[in-house]
Formats: sequence, structure tokens, C-alpha cells
Amino acid sequence: MNTKYLDLLDQKYDSEEKVVTEIINLEAILNLPKGTEHFVSDLHGEYQAFQHVLRNGSGKVKEKIKDLFVEVLSEQEINEFSALVYYPEEKIQLIKNNFDNETDLYLWYTEIIERMMKLISYASSKYTRSKLRKALPSQFVYIIEELLYKTDDFQNREPYYLKIVQQVISLGQADKLIIGLAYTTQRLVVDHLHVVGDIYDRGPEPDKIMEALISYHSVDIQWGNHDVLWIGAFAGSKVCLANIIRICARYNNLDIIEDVYGINLRPLLNLAEKYYDDNPVFRPKIHSDEPLSEADQLQITKIHQAIAMIQFKLESPIIKRRPTFNMSERLLLEKIDFDKNEITIHGETYPLENTCFATINTEQPDQLLEEEAEVMDKLLFSVQHSEKLARHMNFLMKKGSLYLRYNGNLLIHGCIPLDELGNMEKMVIENKTYAGRDLLDIFERYLRYSFAHPEEIDDLATDMVWYLWTGEYSSLFGKRGMTTFERYFIKDKKTHKERKNPYYHLREEEEICRQILVEFDLDPDQGHIINGHTPVKEINGENPIKANGKMIVIDGGFSKAYQSTTGIAGYTLLYNSYGMQLVAHQHFQSKEDVLLNGTDVLSVKRLVDKELERKKVLETNVGEELLQEVSILNRLKEYRHVK
Repeated sequence: MNTKYLDLLDQKYDSEEKVVTEIINLEAILNLPKGTEHFVSDLHGEYQAFQHVLRNGSGKVKEKIKDLFVEVLSEQEINEFSALVYYPEEKIQLIKNNFDNETDLYLWYTEIIERMMKLISYASSKYTRSKLRKALPSQFVYIIEELLYKTDDFQNREPYYLKIVQQVISLGQADKLIIGLAYTTQRLVVDHLHVVGDIYDRGPEPDKIMEALISYHSVDIQWGNHDVLWIGAFAGSKVCLANIIRICARYNNLDIIEDVYGINLRPLLNLAEKYYDDNPVFRPKIHSDEPLSEADQLQITKIHQAIAMIQFKLESPIIKRRPTFNMSERLLLEKIDFDKNEITIHGETYPLENTCFATINTEQPDQLLEEEAEVMDKLLFSVQHSEKLARHMNFLMKKGSLYLRYNGNLLIHGCIPLDELGNMEKMVIENKTYAGRDLLDIFERYLRYSFAHPEEIDDLATDMVWYLWTGEYSSLFGKRGMTTFERYFIKDKKTHKERKNPYYHLREEEEICRQILVEFDLDPDQGHIINGHTPVKEINGENPIKANGKMIVIDGGFSKAYQSTTGIAGYTLLYNSYGMQLVAHQHFQSKEDVLLNGTDVLSVKRLVDKELERKKVLETNVGEELLQEVSILNRLKEYRHVK
């Protein structure tokens, strides 16, 4: 070990006692129960539903409340108290409005503070005092610790404890204390959050999800296909940017682009107004609770057409300069007979409908008009100079990865590309062949390079980010081809079908899942694959627990757009020291419904895996890090003796 490093460590632990104390502390922590992991996936901008799941810990908060108070509180009182822990500011205000006099309010404060202390004590029972202290609201640490650890066997300090509570209330600090305790409870119930992809897409508030994640105490992200699209746009990919704007126009979410991230769409609107008219297939999808005037609808329809045609044009040069992408069949603009208004694909000819080809040069159909090129330059400049977007994308890169090996499990949003026999599919990139874990590693390497070099906009790395969105061997796309063009312009629905990678039916087989776990150096007997990306159609009887428990799919449809086909509103997964539980969620109505009626959105929990012996910190990723620290400290002890 580097002696300079040991010398620096020697300054931090400047006595034998400090070194020994830290070793004792770390060794003791290794024997605590592992913390609870919380897995969510495919949030798709649905902030309101997500933040409720985050606050209630997929039912863990209420579970602890029931453990403590089921014998002393009614079901209604448990629901009321749970709502207070989820949304303390709003619930306190509602409760205070119902009190007619100060005496009753004082008694309520006293009772709730005592109840909160019991809950904090229970929720923190598997943590060290040091970890609990870091989770407490800083302004109340002394007060809370005194009340938490009070002992009064000889009744000498009862007036002291009572006076603390009285002073908190009389000095007007009770609201702040209760709010702080509520958020501390939420933090203690879930030790670590995993977001298994797709923060972005059709939902209205992905930015609020990002802000919540940035402030969350412990989180990692496995990028989804939509997340990578946003990363690619910020990294300089104009075709990724065109895709983002097209999707936002399609789902009436252009506010995210313009109002949230401050990206000026006026140049695009001017172009759209000049060349496009109304077109039924490009009208935005509107939810019944989001009225849109005819004028606004027409404006978005025109923008939708303008950016879609720019996207199709931008795809062609990438396909041509990257033959290893094997996407020549997607050079669709060149397959159009503009005189007959028809297209020939896969050997069959189809008439085109709802076309919007006003900006196409039929001699060179993938050529951007000068106006279109200028619009994309302005949009890209605006994207790369959005401070808020920069903060969000940098966080995605810092906390994100294509896959994660964590506590013996493999977390991945999309798929491991397989052939029909279950073999890892191979892709040639710069004369080297990659498959399985190596393929995902090279994808991530290119993505990180592209993000670090936004000035390079036509390089292989930036093109590869777009390939992750739409390529045949992309672990995020997981299909043989994207049929966006066909869905817009061809009536025959057989051309709309996007054939999935064999992974999606082979993952039902335990042996295939075991092979994948081995590919990623994980124990196939103990490990699981935790997967998102494809909504589980529970309404049709599909089981999210597959391959004898080796595969767990947690995309149950947070997005409202999917809920009619899934029948639920999302799955989440909990993994504590006792094992794994899958939680299904019903449609989230509103925060107001929770506050007024105490409703929740949980349904039956399913046991995935039960630990035969309670799992300790020693057996986790954190445990590996602590063992390394112990080893280094032991080396420091030895180094001191020979120095």
C-alpha cells in the first residue's frame, strides 16, 4: 500500500486509540442487519405517484406504525397518523384547523410527539446512533436524543423530559419538530433507493422527480432508454434531441422543454407554421383532465410534424456512416415513391397516408433545409446552456449506469440481447466483437465519452448513444427495429409491429437467468435479475415473478398511459434483511385524497424470497467497503510499529 496514503491516514487517526476505536466500530456495524433497499422503475415523469411511493416506502412506513400501535390505535387513527408521516406540513395544518382551543391542540402535540419518538426509535433500531444522528433534523438533534434515550428508573428526571416537550410547544417549535421527525422516519425506513430506469418520457413532471432524487439520501439509477435519449441530447446528438421534442409534442408535454428547462421553441414553431397544416395523426394525445384549445392543439400538431420530419432526416446520415449498426433497412425516406405516394419495405409496397413531406427534396430526401439546420443548431445550443438540465443530466451521469451489480443482484432496465437459443448476441464495433456484459460495458464507455465531449457531435460515441435508443443489439431498446415512421404514415398495422428480442420470452426460463447471472459474475443460486422497461400485464394474468423467482419485473405501469393495459399502477420491490417482497400499487388519485381520507395505493405484497438467516451488513456491497476499511486500518497499525 502507498506509504503516502498511510501517512495521510495517520494524520486523521493520530493515536492508537482512534484506530482501534474505528476498527471496533466498523466490525460491529458489519454485524447489524442489512438496510432496506427500495426498487422502483419506469416512473415516466409521474411525479405525484412516485413521491407518494417514496414517502410511504411502498408500505414500509405504515407497516412499522401498525407493528407499534395496532393494539392501541383504530384503523382510522393508524391511517391518520400514517398520512401525518407522509405529508406532515399539510396534515398538521388540516388538524390544527379542526381544534377550537389551545388546550386541545397542546394535548395533541404532546401525544403526537411521544408517538413520533416511539416510531423513530423503532425505525432506527438496526442503525448506529451515529447514523441516526445524521438523519435527524439538525436544529433538534439535542432535544430528540434526550427524548429518545431517556431513562428514568428512579424518577429523578421525569420533570426534565416533560419540560423539554412543554418548551418545544410553548416556543412554537412543535410543528417543525414533528415535520422533522416525519422526514427522519421516511429516511430511516428505506436505507437505499434503486431507480431501475426511465425517469423521463410521457409524464408531465420528470424534472420534479430529478429534484427529489438529487435531495434523496442514498440512490442509484440504471439508465432507461428514455433517460439515455435525454443524456444524448445534452451530449450533442441532434437526432436524440429531435426524438425528445417529438415525444413531448405527441404527449402534450412541450412545457417540459420550454417552461421547465428554458429551451426556446419559437424557431421551431416558426418553421412549423410555415410548412405544415393540421394532420390528424400528429395531433397530441390529450388526457381528459388537461383541456387544450383548438389553437394550441393545432400549434402542437404543426410542431410535431416539423420535428418528426427533421428526426427522420437526421437518422439517415448516421445509418450510412455506421454500417456496423446494420440499419440500412431504416433508410425509409429513400424507399418512398413520391409520385405514387407509396413506400416499399421488406419487399412489400404500401400506400402512405397523412403525409407531411413539404420540406423534403425528393432527389435527396435526407437533406435538411437550411432553415431546419438552423433550427436544430439553435435548439442544441439552448439545450446545452440550460443550467437546470445540466444539473439533472450531470446527476444522471454521476449516479447512473447501464446495469448494476448490487448485493448479489443484477439491476438492468432493458435486456441482455440474446438469440433464440439463449446465446449472448454479438455486435462488431470498430473491428472488435462484443457480447453480454462486455457489450454493455462498451456501450456505457461510449456514452460516458460522448457526455464528456459534447463538442464532438458526429463521432462514433454520439452515434452510439442514439443506437442505444433504437438499435437491434441495444440493451435498452430490446427490439429488432423501431417503427415510428410506419405508425405515422402506413395504415396496415402489421408494419407497426416491433419484434422483441428473444430475451423477453427466454427470461421466463430459470436456466437462462442463471446463465445471465454467471455472465455478470453473480451467484446464480442466490442472485436475482431485477428488470424494468416492459409493463407487466397483470390484468391478463402475467406474473412479474418469473423463472422460479430468478427474474423480477417491476414495471407495472407508473405511467397513466399504460394502466389500462396493465391493470395496476406500478410494482415496487423491497429487500430487507428478511428477504424480498414485491408490492403492487393501485392508481394514485391525489395527495389530497390521502390527507383527507387516509387512503393508500398498496395492494397485496408477494414474497419473492425469504432469507433462511437474517442477512447482515457483512454480506452486502457496503459490507465489502467496510471490510476494506478495516483492512486498511489494520495495515495502518502495522505501519506505525515499523515506521
